Amino acid sequence: MAAKDYYEVLGVQRGAAKDQIKDAYRKLALQFHPDRNKSPEAEARFKEISEAYAVLSDDEKRKQYDAYGREGVYQRYSQEDIFRGADFGEFFRGAGFGGFDDIFSQFFGGGGTGPRRGEDLTYHLQLNLEDIVQESNREIEVPRSEVCSTCEGSGARPGTTPQRCGTCGGTGQVQKVQSAGFARLVRITACSKCGGRGYLIDSPCKDCRGRGVVQKTRKISIMIPAGVEDGHTLRLRGEGNAGESGVPPGDLYVVVNLAPHRLFARRDSDLYLETKMGVVQAMLGTEMTVPTLYGDVKLSIPHGTQPGTMFKIKGKGLPNYGGWGRGDQYVKVNVEVPRSLSDQQKDLLKRFGDQR
Repeated sequence: MAAKDYYEVLGVQRGAAKDQIKDAYRKLALQFHPDRNKSPEAEARFKEISEAYAVLSDDEKRKQYDAYGREGVYQRYSQEDIFRGADFGEFFRGAGFGGFDDIFSQFFGGGGTGPRRGEDLTYHLQLNLEDIVQESNREIEVPRSEVCSTCEGSGARPGTTPQRCGTCGGTGQVQKVQSAGFARLVRITACSKCGGRGYLIDSPCKDCRGRGVVQKTRKISIMIPAGVEDGHTLRLRGEGNAGESGVPPGDLYVVVNLAPHRLFARRDSDLYLETKMGVVQAMLGTEMTVPTLYGDVKLSIPHGTQPGTMFKIKGKGLPNYGGWGRGDQYVKVNVEVPRSLSDQQKDLLKRFGDQR
């Protein structure tokens, strides 16, 4: 399938000014950045819009593209030159995202065809409301790949040395040249002989079998913020799977899953509880014991309380995530009407009704 037009990718007109191109890229980059968007197609979309911006934001590359299209750009520039020529840093600095090198090493392994950055991992952490009433540390066990300690990631048996691949000359990539009329098209692909590594292993390490990584289960300590919300994701940089040939490891994403509570319903930092009360208690008033996440408290019920009345216990909700203080707890009183009465009780109620 033919590559999309760069202008179409960014959603701008062919004669768009640089500021328009920059604004269009900023909006799309924030939408599809892999640190924010974890959908399967986000990485490919982010790479696509970044390539379009890299070309259209540079006068010479844009002129080449307008005259000869995408293939004309790739005839003149390597993939690394296309991306490295643009200042992506201004879009990501201070936004809480990975920097330029981190992002594009994930896509291209430093050159587009070599070993890739380690895979990201996702871990679902099950918590209860009681677990988030204050900041705490939690130790989790994560199965992941790690650099082999026997060969130190080389994949070669100790005492031996990997040999440079003769097919690609150690670059991990090969060029395929195609001619179409007067055009000469150059396509750069990963070397099939060495798999993009740039070297071959004659005597593989017995522990990792030449892969340079081994599978282990690692204990990792994480900090759980107070009042964290269900579905919130914590990112631990470098705690994912190991990368090949010394490239950076992936990241670990810990997704917080809060289990439904047997007593409380949550709305932001406020908690809601339903309790039952007899008719006489509601009519005469009483004091009842109410559970909270911080222990039982006494709640005064005034006389004449109506069914469904909501009482507020200030400061007994969850901590405000990312802020100060705590929410409140709301107690809904459900008045229970007796299903059966004795003759004496019926007589008393009848006389009570006659007096009103």
